Amino acid sequence: MELLGLSLAMVGLFVGFGLLIGVLFGFFGMGGSFLVTPALLVMGYPTRVAVGSGLAFVFGTSVIATLKHRDLGQVDYKLGLLMIVGTTAGIEVGKEIVVHLESLGLAGSIISVTYVFLLGGIGAFVTYEAVKGDSDGGIDHDAAEEPADADDIPDIAKTIQSYRVPPMIDLRGGITVSLWMILGVAFATGLLSGFLGVGGGFIRMPALFYLIGVPVPIAVGTDLFEIVFSGGLGSFLYALDGGVDLSIVVPLLAGSAFGARVGSAATSIVDEEEIKVYFGLMLLGGALAVAIREIGKIYELPILNRVSLVLILGSALLVSGAVVYSSITALREESRTSSPTVE
Repeated sequence: MELLGLSLAMVGLFVGFGLLIGVLFGFFGMGGSFLVTPALLVMGYPTRVAVGSGLAFVFGTSVIATLKHRDLGQVDYKLGLLMIVGTTAGIEVGKEIVVHLESLGLAGSIISVTYVFLLGGIGAFVTYEAVKGDSDGGIDHDAAEEPADADDIPDIAKTIQSYRVPPMIDLRGGITVSLWMILGVAFATGLLSGFLGVGGGFIRMPALFYLIGVPVPIAVGTDLFEIVFSGGLGSFLYALDGGVDLSIVVPLLAGSAFGARVGSAATSIVDEEEIKVYFGLMLLGGALAVAIREIGKIYELPILNRVSLVLILGSALLVSGAVVYSSITALREESRTSSPTVE
């Protein structure tokens, strides 16, 4: 029996995968298509379809998660609109690069190698920061409405903020930064979004925090708000070239619709510092999965494709499970402290 042109087993796999990624996307403001696109590549989908469908998925998921973050007051609309300007240009450039590389037959390999270095580098950095035990700004989701404490801003962000290149923009949390830095971060992440088929959140959210100094809760919510537009534009451009497969996107979105709401709600319950290391390990797992897939292609070892897919699914399951478990634990602790002691 088939549904949307896929076997029921495949539909179930996509729904389950969407559920896991929805939790990640809602909680971190990232974690969506940077796992979806490699998974589709491993499953044998053409590069353009994997990239375009990944962007379409991230668009739908970001709409759901952004609504929740809006309710929590964690969206800086001024910053989001400025990011959209730079991202739009970057996406078009990235998309044209993919089309050109595809005509040369190099798109799949180059995108995979880029994934390995990008995910591996960011994953190593996040894991190092978490293991080092220096909160360095932390990850306090309750800080969305508070002015940023100077001690809670990463040193590199302080340095960037010290360069007063006009015009200067005032952001929520008492942050003042050059417009050119905002546009530069937006263009770079837009370029990666169009090239890799990702929302860019796994780069943009850390960039907003570590480079610009935006408090993490606002960085997450604003990142999701921006992805609504960048993901929508990117998927539209790919759809014009037949790069969006709805039989993939629909079941993924069906699963992520619930997961994104759970992940977004968890940001007001869980201290991200507790599971930050798991997120870094997830990125490293994604990088390793793509590397294994490329080795399998080079040496014609199909079994490595299966290993790669298991790594991708396992990474998503590990971190989304940690988010849910930490949320349940926090709620139980809150319930114990609020309930009167029975003698």
